[in-house]
Amino acid sequence: MTKASKVDLVGVGLNATDTVIPLSSYPSPGSKVEFREKTILPGGQVATTVIACQKWGLQTRYVGKLGDDSAAELHRDEFAKAGVETHLFTTPGCPSQESLILVDHDGERTVLTRRDEALALRPEDLDREWIVSAGALHVDGYDTAAATLAARWARSAGVPVIADLDELYPEVEQLIENIDYLIVSRDFPSRLTGEPTLEAALQAMHARYGCRLAAATLGHDGVLAFDGKEFHYAAAYCVPVLDTTGAGDIFHAGFIFGLLQGWPLGRQLDFACAAAALNCTAVGARGGIGTKEEILALIDRCPRYPASSLSQAAQPVEP
Repeated sequence: MTKASKVDLVGVGLNATDTVIPLSSYPSPGSKVEFREKTILPGGQVATTVIACQKWGLQTRYVGKLGDDSAAELHRDEFAKAGVETHLFTTPGCPSQESLILVDHDGERTVLTRRDEALALRPEDLDREWIVSAGALHVDGYDTAAATLAARWARSAGVPVIADLDELYPEVEQLIENIDYLIVSRDFPSRLTGEPTLEAALQAMHARYGCRLAAATLGHDGVLAFDGKEFHYAAAYCVPVLDTTGAGDIFHAGFIFGLLQGWPLGRQLDFACAAAALNCTAVGARGGIGTKEEILALIDRCPRYPASSLSQAAQPVEP
């Protein structure tokens, strides 16, 4: 174990090579649909979040696993170009994780993903110094045992932990017990808690696991968060949507950036919504990562979608 340099954010989790295929219409069962182009781009939940934070001026570190193919070189080059410190493990004779992303005429994406079990990040791959020398830890929970160990190390060192979860992975509750800011997909809270409404499910998650914040991203309906005392709602921004790939990843990046700036919760959610919206105006998980100035300009000038009915019990977001 060696002494690690201090960074603002460390990410432990997925990377993926995305093949983005735009379609004029989503295929119906039994149909044959012609496509005219495809674009191969780097993606992955935690990897994309880390890249965005680095572009906004944070010092970041990424821990993950790659195959030994050309896709791995694409990821290495992207991390190096962005200036991210990396600890990348290579699995010999194994392809890197791949995603096929179908994007319909409204910009909504459908993801088909393939990942060899040999790419699993294991607890023994981690070094505690990589985690406790960071200002925050971000995990996605896919390799749950490794993510849980990293989260426990972070918690013991007073490092806040943020999670991006969309599936009920095996043993995921052990991970959630060590999360401070739990920001998940729309239907995750009810699947986890059994509560029928999102509001009740967020309250149950907060009470059951002791996180500081339980939140769900809702696409064009914005985000709803519960801090243990009250709900907070931020509406999404109306932008010309080209591709929603990576919107959640960039939302998490925006939230983390605001958290590390010490912003109030409302401003964190607002910045995260704006960053995610801007990313949707270009192709790929990282295609529309704007500068901080572009994101703030969007907040000032861009209209929002009508507030969801979920906003009625929430505190309004202060710009």
